[in-house]
Amino acid sequence: MAPYTYTSLQTGSVRLLRLLPNSDRNSRIECQLITFSMLDSGSTHPYEALSYVWGSEDNKKPVYMDGGELYVTANLHAALSRLRHCFVERVLWVDAICINQHVKDEKGRQVQSMAKIYAKASRVIVWLVDPPEKAAPKRVAPDKGDPAVDGDQADNGDQALEAVRAAAEEQRVDSKMDQMILTLLRREWFQRIWVVQEVAAARHILIKSGSTEIDGYAFCRGLSVLKPFETHPDLQALIPPIAFLIEGAVFRRRHDKDDTSRPAKFSLKIRPLGELVDMYHTRKATNPLDKVYALLGMSSDDPGIKADYSSSWKDLFRELVNFSLSNPVSVRTWDAKEVSVMEANGNVLGEVSSAREDATRDDREHDVEITWKTAPGHSDAKGEPSSRFAFRASAKAIKKGDIVCLLEGASRPTTIIRPCDGFLTIIRIAGPADRLPKWSDSITTFPTDLLLVWDWDESRRKSQGGEGYEYFVSSRGVPQCPSPECRCQDHLDKAARWWNLGMLLNGMKRFQEA
Repeated sequence: MAPYTYTSLQTGSVRLLRLLPNSDRNSRIECQLITFSMLDSGSTHPYEALSYVWGSEDNKKPVYMDGGELYVTANLHAALSRLRHCFVERVLWVDAICINQHVKDEKGRQVQSMAKIYAKASRVIVWLVDPPEKAAPKRVAPDKGDPAVDGDQADNGDQALEAVRAAAEEQRVDSKMDQMILTLLRREWFQRIWVVQEVAAARHILIKSGSTEIDGYAFCRGLSVLKPFETHPDLQALIPPIAFLIEGAVFRRRHDKDDTSRPAKFSLKIRPLGELVDMYHTRKATNPLDKVYALLGMSSDDPGIKADYSSSWKDLFRELVNFSLSNPVSVRTWDAKEVSVMEANGNVLGEVSSAREDATRDDREHDVEITWKTAPGHSDAKGEPSSRFAFRASAKAIKKGDIVCLLEGASRPTTIIRPCDGFLTIIRIAGPADRLPKWSDSITTFPTDLLLVWDWDESRRKSQGGEGYEYFVSSRGVPQCPSPECRCQDHLDKAARWWNLGMLLNGMKRFQEA
């Protein structure tokens, strides 16, 4: 059979997938694609949007549409098999099929509209099953169409979901189910960056694992009763922020026509982009560009960044840095690395005197106290010596001793940084924006030279403790020159970095460190 051929898609329109019914689970999957205008009136539309993990591009399986054949990943094939009804067609939006993945311009425009697509859906279906290459290798490969094709029975995901439902109904749950529930929560879906926007936009969520399904609100209620992640730090960072968004779906307001009349400008307006990046940048994406693009639909400010899949990661990261810091002296980024090195001028406002996480909240907050410096030239000035802030938990935890700094030209008033091995790492690109000391309004000079490293790679930070950054900060990543003159310059550069850091610490009266 010939490959399926897409037709062009007009601006403001999307394709919807009609999943045709069949009572035979072993039959091939047949569908039709229809074009639908998102500019039509109405707060929701009669389609369901699928949230899932693509999985490996190997071992793809076919679906049949309008006389053509389209190959999809095994995990999507399994999801469609489970979602197909015996007698009634189902209308879905599925990114891998409804977007022509081979046309970068269309892909960029559709990705820009994904927040609206999920917000307009009558329901978002979360397919929690791991792709076959991630699932527990306990079963013999079944024939096509076998119910075990999704692998959910391999790690008892259906039983775990039933246990969560029972907890939501205040039934007793056997402690033997604990490990199954933890395995369910460690599935790849919870780790992906795109799912944040997908559930943040939804107003009704259905969680599905194999043949078992549960309402999103009930799922979160069950987790709040069981609290399975309390003694597992890896899950504490992943699950509560997602559960908070899922639970809030039923309370979300409707998006009417006035909100969504401009497709390219639609946003959920949850938080400024800098805060979203701080919170979610360690989540996974197959394409690193998606670590930024997946957050644009939730941003409450306008960074001027558009989803463009012809762009390089190096250029996109530099664009994000320039938006966040406005006018750093220099910025260096790399295509294969989620790290940026910047030189900027700053003025230190204070330091973190205490920081603790509020584990009682489902959305996780950090209770942070910041002690402000005395106003320059006004040692007897009166004012609040410290302020307390409640920060949404970020990918990097704020710690005692972190520095609050005002960067020259930055779009956000402050940034939180931490002294490291001869440089400073950015902990939060978006620090406190209000309740700053009054004298900060009159700052016009930025006397401190700062060498900043913004690293999104959690594994590098944990495994190397800063040692692996020397390549990036030494001559700002420029290949090393073997001549004696160059080596001398390298030593001078390193000495200057340590001197600047020592002067910063000295100015904060941290004399021993200085």
